[in-house]
Amino acid sequence: MFKGSIVAIVTPFLDGAVDEEKLRDLVEFQLENGTDGVVPCGTTGESSTLDYVEHDRVIKIVVDQVNKRVPVIAGVGSNSTREAIQITQHAKELGADGALLVTPYYNKPSQEGLFLHYKSIADAVALPQVLYNVPGRTAVNLLPETVARLAAHPNIVAIKEASGSLQQACEVLALCGENITVLSGDDLLTLPMLACGAKGVISVTANIMPKEIAALVDAFFAGNLKEARRLHLYLLKISNAMFVETNPVPVKTGVSLMGWCRDEVRLPLAPLAGANRAKLTAIMTEYGLISKDLGADNLQKLTRTSAPVERLKRLSLPRFAARSTNSCEKEAL
Repeated sequence: MFKGSIVAIVTPFLDGAVDEEKLRDLVEFQLENGTDGVVPCGTTGESSTLDYVEHDRVIKIVVDQVNKRVPVIAGVGSNSTREAIQITQHAKELGADGALLVTPYYNKPSQEGLFLHYKSIADAVALPQVLYNVPGRTAVNLLPETVARLAAHPNIVAIKEASGSLQQACEVLALCGENITVLSGDDLLTLPMLACGAKGVISVTANIMPKEIAALVDAFFAGNLKEARRLHLYLLKISNAMFVETNPVPVKTGVSLMGWCRDEVRLPLAPLAGANRAKLTAIMTEYGLISKDLGADNLQKLTRTSAPVERLKRLSLPRFAARSTNSCEKEAL
């Protein structure tokens, strides 16, 4: 159901508000360059600092802009099971094709608690659901044995495995077989996980290099392992650069350097530190993603091509119109 190169898309902001126009532009950039699915309101989309009204609005914009061309998997996780059910139901009503559910963070449930959490959501909402295991952020690890129990539920169709452990990903694949689709949650492990049986990736790097990430996955499934390996190794440096600081700060800075949106993030996230910004700029220049004479008023928007990258004409950064920030009260779900 969900496979290939799926982007965990950034949420662009403008003077404190969601920049709806730029979000639509980013969706088109992805679809024009081979992306097989879009995840709004994930970790990379700064879901933790979106209020409920914004969360629904971002999902709705992406659903409308995609217009059924690829699946939209909405980030809907919460550390409250009741709230996660309500948000998942909202995503279904907004037209999402699936839901991405991060493990409950902070309250550190047991494996039985995790099982009951996910089972309760799957029982309550008839929408294809993707488990999301990222213990580095949540302080809890969804173990392969628990995944295998959950895989028996008809509404639980996939897992984004982002533990960083290839061994754990392989254990999930070995225990679950065809009962669940495994998606890499780490760009650096995409090819190794594909080789073990994963069906794709939910990618951060695809925000800036969608065609290359899609080409890697396509090459693998076409049996062209040499090309898949070449792209994997080619993308290592830029994928590492996406994590010089906490995601999504580097990738949003990268998207901004390419002229797609501002690099605005919400507190407690802070702008990329100067030294890391210089490092990222140098690496993106090396990849041909931005021009060597990059300046504050001279950014570059590119049509991506498969690696090696071909540089196209430079466009000036559009001027941002002033926009008042409308505060939205959280609605009780």
